[in-house]
Amino acid sequence: MRKVNKIIILIGIGILSISFAFKEDLFQVSKNLDIFASVYKEVSINYVEDSNPAGLMKTGIDAMLNSLDPYTEYVPESEIENYKLKYVSTQYGGIGAGTLVIDGKLFINEVTEGNPAHKGDVRPGDQIVKINGIEVKDKDRAEVSQLLRGPKGTQVSLVLVRDGAVVNKTLAREEIKQPNVSYSGMLDNQIGYIKLDKFLENSGQEVKDALEKINKQNPKGLILDLRNNGGGILQEAVKIVNLFVDKNVLAVIQKGRNPEKSINYYTQNIPLAPQTPLVVLVNRGSASASEIVAGALQDLDRAIIVGQISFGKGLVQQTFNLPYNSLVKVTVAKYYTPSGRCIQALDYAHKKKDGTASKFADSTLKPFRTKAGRTVYDGNGIYPDVTVEQDKLSPVTISLITKNLFFDYANNFRKNNKEVGTANKFQLSDAAYTQFINAVSGKNYNYTSNTERLLTALKEEAEKENKLALVKTDIEDLKVKVSQAKKTDLTTHKDEIKRMLETQIISRYYFERGKIEQSFQYDKELIKAQSILANGQQMLAILKGDGTYKNIGSPVLKVD
Repeated sequence: MRKVNKIIILIGIGILSISFAFKEDLFQVSKNLDIFASVYKEVSINYVEDSNPAGLMKTGIDAMLNSLDPYTEYVPESEIENYKLKYVSTQYGGIGAGTLVIDGKLFINEVTEGNPAHKGDVRPGDQIVKINGIEVKDKDRAEVSQLLRGPKGTQVSLVLVRDGAVVNKTLAREEIKQPNVSYSGMLDNQIGYIKLDKFLENSGQEVKDALEKINKQNPKGLILDLRNNGGGILQEAVKIVNLFVDKNVLAVIQKGRNPEKSINYYTQNIPLAPQTPLVVLVNRGSASASEIVAGALQDLDRAIIVGQISFGKGLVQQTFNLPYNSLVKVTVAKYYTPSGRCIQALDYAHKKKDGTASKFADSTLKPFRTKAGRTVYDGNGIYPDVTVEQDKLSPVTISLITKNLFFDYANNFRKNNKEVGTANKFQLSDAAYTQFINAVSGKNYNYTSNTERLLTALKEEAEKENKLALVKTDIEDLKVKVSQAKKTDLTTHKDEIKRMLETQIISRYYFERGKIEQSFQYDKELIKAQSILANGQQMLAILKGDGTYKNIGSPVLKVD
């Protein structure tokens, strides 16, 4: 009886402690709200110049939230629609065209297949002068988007300039759907392929639909491409894991300071492809829900992860409605993969004096075990089972892209060539590449090469060490040689530049699907994934953790 009484007393003390702490938190919140409201009121009434109350409040809120992490944000009523399109829905009313500003002029830079712009013969390269009678000069892209979008069935009139002539178009807006799955189908050697770009509404169903079609063709293996997928809705990630994993398996764990935000997510359904050999592609652009899927499938030894180390976002956000149709998105929890690891790479709880967050030190990273006993680590994204080094674009290629010189050439190529054959085999001829070199001759695409940067750094270091006089002549001689070498960069980096050109050109004929198919011939990660799927012994060795596959992403071995 005494033991029971003692337990009751301890529970009572615990409840009182929690209650006191909760009341103390509420008091602090109430107190500081009063102070904030008083400051806001006095400044708004008494400041010497006119102030914008709404702008002042948003500045204050943004500054407060910026002290936390970049994912906790306030969304005013005016930005709600853009927020939903970015984080929730994949649909909007519009014409299905993207825009680009070059030298202050607004151009159509892409058209999506089957939508009003495509059906109305609006083309990449068309300059937009007016939208519904409103001149677009000096308007930013957000204002242009507002003019182009509207309710389904309403009309939008465009005044365009094409090849120097004025062209008038009147289009009826439609519900534009931006699919989560941008491509799916069969590759060579009976390998299925699904490219998932985001985890917004219905993404789980879209992957399921694509997988059902692929299953009918009896695939020998499957590639799920999550590269450059920044994530989205956590529950959609769980649904996608469930397509490959049995029912009632732990897929992800969510833990928050508020006990109500701590949830274990289990698979709910019978899987569609529980045995199909599976490879998941990731890179530095794979984040959040992408990492949930890749991490769960890796921890459960269900898939082989190929590519580069992922972004490392292990945080979960939830939106809360606020007065006057606004909302706030708050980081409410961290998520953990089935092995128990959190892959969050940046420590927002301990920022530097300048407000930036540092990566967790390698010495703090902890090992965890997959279902088969392989070692994986927390605190630094999802490390691939098989790493494929990512190609880096040269400075000359980056300059050509930023100066929109690929855009101009692709538009002219389309005008002069009615067809180019199939997308998956398209390659730019040497003669066409020579035409491109001639087309950009004399145009401004100045850039600083990596060697020039190193020489500048060397000169600065020599100055600090008072040794510039000794090396100045050599540095200047090297600069001259590098400057001369830059003249041949269009030839030196021909293969890389051609690939960028081909992507632009093929989109003019076969849109987004064509771009993806055309890229297959150069895709190192995809080629590696296919070779792994074709080698059953290697797959088994990786999933069992044989040899070097036993330890995945040891902190000692990690490189940025």
